[in-house]
Amino acid sequence: MTPSRVPGPEVTRPAVSRRRFLGITAGVGLAAASARFDRGVGPLLVRAGDQPALPARPFTLGIASGDPLPDGVVLWTRLAPDPQAVGGGMPAPPVSVRWEVAHDEAFRRIVKRGAATAEPDAAHSVHVDARGLGAGRDYFYRFRVGDFESDIGRTRTAPAADASPSRARFAFASCQSYQDGYYGAHRHLAAEEDLAAVLWLGDYIYEGGVSPSAVRQHEGPEILDLEAYRRRYATYKSDSELQAAHLAHPWIVTWDDHEVDNNYADDLAQRDDQNPADFLARRAAAYRAWWEHQPVRLPAPTGPDYKIYRRSSFGDLLTVHTLDTRQYRTNQPCGSSVDIGVPCADVDAEDATLLGAEQRRWFFDGLIDSTARWDLVAQQVMMAPVSFAPEPANPVINLDQWDGYRHERGAVIKALAVEPRNPVVLTGDIHSSWVHDLDAETSDASGTRTETVATELVGTSISSEFPFSEVVTVAIGSQPTVKYFEGTRHGYVVGDLTRQELRADFRYVSSTATPDVVVETGASFVVEDRKPGAQEA
Repeated sequence: MTPSRVPGPEVTRPAVSRRRFLGITAGVGLAAASARFDRGVGPLLVRAGDQPALPARPFTLGIASGDPLPDGVVLWTRLAPDPQAVGGGMPAPPVSVRWEVAHDEAFRRIVKRGAATAEPDAAHSVHVDARGLGAGRDYFYRFRVGDFESDIGRTRTAPAADASPSRARFAFASCQSYQDGYYGAHRHLAAEEDLAAVLWLGDYIYEGGVSPSAVRQHEGPEILDLEAYRRRYATYKSDSELQAAHLAHPWIVTWDDHEVDNNYADDLAQRDDQNPADFLARRAAAYRAWWEHQPVRLPAPTGPDYKIYRRSSFGDLLTVHTLDTRQYRTNQPCGSSVDIGVPCADVDAEDATLLGAEQRRWFFDGLIDSTARWDLVAQQVMMAPVSFAPEPANPVINLDQWDGYRHERGAVIKALAVEPRNPVVLTGDIHSSWVHDLDAETSDASGTRTETVATELVGTSISSEFPFSEVVTVAIGSQPTVKYFEGTRHGYVVGDLTRQELRADFRYVSSTATPDVVVETGASFVVEDRKPGAQEA
């Protein structure tokens, strides 16, 4: 692929430059001139005069869509004239937010409109489940409060349940530490990719404090309470590249650890001096802030327990099983709270779990019932066995990954092997790119091969650094299930699905030190229908 240059933004609000987005403007004035909200499909549900006065434009955190269905999609925004102020700089009362969905970017053919209430106890966020839309087609959407209009977003519904689409394109990405660099990958994702959805695999924010030597800094110290989590999301969602990626595509979002605390497990904070009761209060605040800032079709959380695993179907071509490997897990084994360690007998404990019993049953039942040609498992931590030491007889493994939970991993791989299907596991977390064969009954990285039953694609980070590249490059040379590794570059993966194959293109940016980047495809792999295991394209 010829490298393509995506320049950094010249304005604070994203100007979506995606080729299919010709004519869409990030400027409020031009958007207002193209069509008015009082034109088209019947009376509005609120009057502008009922609104409290706002001090400035409230759409500073952008707009987004997500969780597409054949007849609808979730539309999201949060009102925050001053994102770092308490309450986002909003007046205390609830605020009515008008929304519209149209066939065209000029909003001459409006198909749905309505109003939602932005409540102060939800940080003045709104989640509109816009239904009654046509299956498998593009739409444009926007919001308005008083005389303030949002940018225009583009979204896409899923194909009909009984449809047999010939193709689906998606991207998956994860790990966007704000302090590690700029989001040129998101700018390219918005401008150059034509996608049914973006699958976000976790670490949307990072919870740590300010790093004075970082490329750019967090707004404050480590976050522990609800207002602090809201301010941290405001820091991330104020980024124009990230806003552009949300404007261009619907997202299907899950979380990992940094949305709460690094390497946490259930009610245990791993690197902070917090007792379980205090940590659960922190977890409840973090889950609440996550919901307030994501375009998800989920009820608001009311405490530290929050079910987010769910499925998304794209006709009979594709089913995405989105998992949560963080909330229900037992503690990392071998008495260690660090990532990398020496395995002990605990890694084979039968009661050790990443999924929890209820989610595991849901997942396995969904695999059994699936009639899709492809089953994608969108999850967080690396599933394949990998030793980070060069001598197989003396392995060093990542105890936070599935290598620390071998018994349950064996059950998952056995479930993936049930015919008929093409199972592909999509993974984030580790800030590096990998392609693995997943072999049946594999419990270690000794090099012993059995039947390959599935493929794992591990995407690198948007910006977060991977500190172990040189060590891993030496260690994986003798591990035959590893088909590909790249540990220094950042970007995302595009999956192009047909009924015959899945092609995975690993897109890499030239730098995270600037938003002005060149993007190239560094590697491509293909998984053929009913032939588990990936081959270089």
